[in-house]
Amino acid sequence: MSQSTIYVSLDIGSSSVKVLIGEVDGGSLHVIGVGNVQSAGIRKGTIIDIDATVQSIRKAVEQAERMTGMQIREVILGIPANGVLLQDVKGVVAVNSENREITDDDLDRVMKSAQVMSVPPEREIVNIIPKQFIVDDYDEIKDPRGMIGVRLEMDGTLITTSKTLVHNILRCVERAGLVIREIYLQPLAAGTFALTDDEMNHGTAFIDIGGGSTTIAIFGDNRFVSTAVIPVGGDHITKDLSIILKTPTEHARKIKHQYGHAFYDDASDDELFEVPVIGADSKDQYSQRYISEIIGVRLEELFDLVLEELYRMGIHDLPGGVVLTGGTTKLDGILQLARHVLKTRVRIHTPEYIGVREPMYSTAVGLIRYASMEDSYFGITAESQTAVAHSEMDYPSPAKKKVAAKPKEKKTSFMSKTKKFFDGFFE
Repeated sequence: MSQSTIYVSLDIGSSSVKVLIGEVDGGSLHVIGVGNVQSAGIRKGTIIDIDATVQSIRKAVEQAERMTGMQIREVILGIPANGVLLQDVKGVVAVNSENREITDDDLDRVMKSAQVMSVPPEREIVNIIPKQFIVDDYDEIKDPRGMIGVRLEMDGTLITTSKTLVHNILRCVERAGLVIREIYLQPLAAGTFALTDDEMNHGTAFIDIGGGSTTIAIFGDNRFVSTAVIPVGGDHITKDLSIILKTPTEHARKIKHQYGHAFYDDASDDELFEVPVIGADSKDQYSQRYISEIIGVRLEELFDLVLEELYRMGIHDLPGGVVLTGGTTKLDGILQLARHVLKTRVRIHTPEYIGVREPMYSTAVGLIRYASMEDSYFGITAESQTAVAHSEMDYPSPAKKKVAAKPKEKKTSFMSKTKKFFDGFFE
């Protein structure tokens, strides 16, 4: 009988902090605990108040703990794509073993050799993704382990981000009393499982519309190609409604969720609802069609910015279309508006798990599935995932991000960062 493994993901967003406890058994994920609280101290994916962010994380953790009766110590952390850079890298090593069989150790060394390139001191390596392995003169190899050869090469992509951004997030998680098990780029983890095999192969834009920002991730040829962040999200719609309707922000948020519609032509003009006015005892009445014009204008601007960003990234054709996710995509009519502006196939991705069947949980679910895929590939057992009771405050390099008790996990962690993405795309 297979042994189930518990994973906990932490998604720190501009509008909410989400904690998911998932039990993975035989490749199947069961979500058993969810924590979701409104963010404080985060704006456009960046920490602006350490103490407020720590409190938000603690509240989300407590919510998830109450649902399961478990104590959370170790989390899989998602890093936003703000300021991320992708660089092509190459690693080359000689095969070590006497019989020239390529082992885990050779795989580890070739990936470490690929990150030897000079990285500016203000940047931190997050992940390294292999495109292919080359054994002697044979290329396009998915997994070289077990093959016989003299020379092992790897072509890959190095993902780096701002050291300041990473260290501030790490400090918040540490101060919340948590141990970081793994760190992954958010759009990488979410997109890997949100897209179908054809979408992954043909070329698709995975767009996560969050509260403070919108993240674009491009996938094609079964790999992660590029990413960018637009500083516009669902919170801007809330602010527009608050200003134009002259109502408090919290009421504007509720109106957006209860009556909001993104596509003017499909919005209702019949039913009216009351809106409290700031500084007055009276209430004004509006129709769904009236607020849909406010919402639609902001979202149309967002999709125009997406088109401009795609053009700047050199993306002129998306055979796989566009996949939308994120909390803002719950708005009625957003699919019609996106198709109207983007002029391509568009669908909305929602996780298919009980308790998290909302687009806002795509990243949190993706982080758990990503970590599980990595562990499955490397044969990491539940025993080797035991977290230490405390974590050190020297922020580790990406090769050491797995905080665990087994000494050989340092090697596995670094290999996994590359391999798991690689394994997921080429399975």
